[in-house]
Amino acid sequence: MRQIQSKRAIGPIEQVRRRGHTGVGTEAATETTGGAGVAVKPKIRRRLSAEDERLLAQIMQSEQDFIDSPAFYEDEAAKKIYDEAPEIQKPDTTWYHPVMDDLSSARNRTVKSAQQVILTGAEEKVLFHQFNYARYRIWKIQQDAWEAPSRQPNPEQSDEILRWHRVADRIREQIAETNLALVLAMAKRTRMSEVDFADLVSEGNMALLRAVDKFDAGRGYKFSTYACRAILKAFSRQGMKLSKYRQRFPTDFDPKLERSNFLEVKRDGFEKDAAEEVKRIVLENRCDLSDVERTVIEHRFGLESGELEKPMTLEQVGQIIGVTKERVRQIQNKAMEKIKLQLEAHFLGNKEALEAQEAALEAKLAETATAN
Repeated sequence: MRQIQSKRAIGPIEQVRRRGHTGVGTEAATETTGGAGVAVKPKIRRRLSAEDERLLAQIMQSEQDFIDSPAFYEDEAAKKIYDEAPEIQKPDTTWYHPVMDDLSSARNRTVKSAQQVILTGAEEKVLFHQFNYARYRIWKIQQDAWEAPSRQPNPEQSDEILRWHRVADRIREQIAETNLALVLAMAKRTRMSEVDFADLVSEGNMALLRAVDKFDAGRGYKFSTYACRAILKAFSRQGMKLSKYRQRFPTDFDPKLERSNFLEVKRDGFEKDAAEEVKRIVLENRCDLSDVERTVIEHRFGLESGELEKPMTLEQVGQIIGVTKERVRQIQNKAMEKIKLQLEAHFLGNKEALEAQEAALEAKLAETATAN
């Protein structure tokens, strides 16, 4: 059995997959005439997209693996394997949330209520015949292409390789999605305390995909039996790998390495930076404060005196500028609104605050122009 050097992981983990993506654009060959002088219709050749070119190059790098079967060499094999095969129900994978599956009882109820597809042995044989026949056709075209002097497929062969690759891709995905619940069940049954549940499920999914590639349905066994052994072996390898890693890099609990106060430290640093920015806004008068407003803010919060003197009360500031305590409060609130708008617009990056500040500036300019 030939071995594939590179395989693409396909499954519901990648729900957004391209299906049947083809190249864009066409090229028309030059119109020629037949021997009798009759115009021959130009042959349309599809131009491959850059993605298809990369995919084709990847496929041609190594010999395609497949599980052989006598059915592939019968007359009209493709018609018998695909057209005359019974329709097989596709699974519903909307319930698939492996990371949260063990944390939420609601998720478990969703899994039970989701449509479960259990394939019979005959249905599995149909799908695996279709999957391996598509890979066999890729292998056959590869052999023909490698016999050519350029060792590269011609345009028709390229189209065929991509078409059969997508057929194999689609069926492989259907088989894997049908058996997803098997991975979760095995992961819960063999839960390892030292291995994260999400990592365990991920390793199980990869083992499931490898099992799809290697399973021989012609031997008469159920795929679930073969897949369970492959998944358990993958779990065992994952546990051994992690155990070996911890033996080489042992670590003990160190309170000094704990960053439980990370958010508090970050918040304190941000508040300090914001306070410094407010001080610069007032001292440089970036928010267009009036002389009275600036005087009130500087005395109320001690911006000029620093930390040596305590900030003045509303009544003390009122005595300096000759107004009542209530009036000082009104002036302070108005000035604080201007400072807040400036801070949000240029320090916090608030787009709405920036627009509001620009609108206020335009209104002030228009008022000044009218007054003049």
